[in-house]
Amino acid sequence: MNQMEQIETGTAPIAEPLTEQEQRKSEFRELMSQGLWKNNPSLVQVLGLCPTLAVSSTFTNALGLGLATMAVLVCSNLAVSLVRNWVPKDIRIPVYVMIIASLVTSVQLLMNAYTYGLYQALGIFIALIVTNCVIIGRAEAYASKNPPLLAVIDGFMMGLGFTLVLLLLGAMREIIGMGTLFDGAELLLGEWAKSLRIELFHADASLLLAILPPGGFIGLGLLIAGKNAINDWRDRKQAAILVHSNGAHSNVAPARVRATEL
Repeated sequence: MNQMEQIETGTAPIAEPLTEQEQRKSEFRELMSQGLWKNNPSLVQVLGLCPTLAVSSTFTNALGLGLATMAVLVCSNLAVSLVRNWVPKDIRIPVYVMIIASLVTSVQLLMNAYTYGLYQALGIFIALIVTNCVIIGRAEAYASKNPPLLAVIDGFMMGLGFTLVLLLLGAMREIIGMGTLFDGAELLLGEWAKSLRIELFHADASLLLAILPPGGFIGLGLLIAGKNAINDWRDRKQAAILVHSNGAHSNVAPARVRATEL
């Protein structure tokens, strides 16, 4: 019996259950898709805007804070997932905040010791990672309900999505505002990174609108608008493919409807 006959008679084969390895791959792909695109912390959830808008004036600052946030997010998800069965529900939020605060303090001390210049440039925004709603949100919504491996993957993907948006915004603001890219990279990577600085064009006077907070709002709005435009284009493309497919198989459409109704 071919596929057309199966559709007409309503005897389409039942899909075989996924193996454990296939289920893990499917979960990994879904977590990656959620963190990087579908549920991106900055572009969809619009969380953590304080560091996103204040620190992303240069690529280097954005990279430093993005990596710090990602490290805290991964470690906090892991810790919350490990203790999820022992923490009473009534006090879970204070416990999560204490875990996050301890991790942020550790990251702050490490940056103070090894990247002091970047530590001074980021200032109070390193400590404010504690109040980042992305971290406490993922701890409550996902890590507290899933095993450690999935919690770590979720934290990494959400942190990566957050960091990529920071980098895009930082690069855009630095190029428009100062005409450079990777300026101050030695603060994060060492003296050898001075050679990474690229001067795209000579700016006699920097465009303050791009460097100051209004430039952050405008840049983030453009990124969100771009993502929405891409989503709309993909939806229209899928709808056109679906309409074309239904038109090509219009002769079996009534049978498909009857099979569904049965």
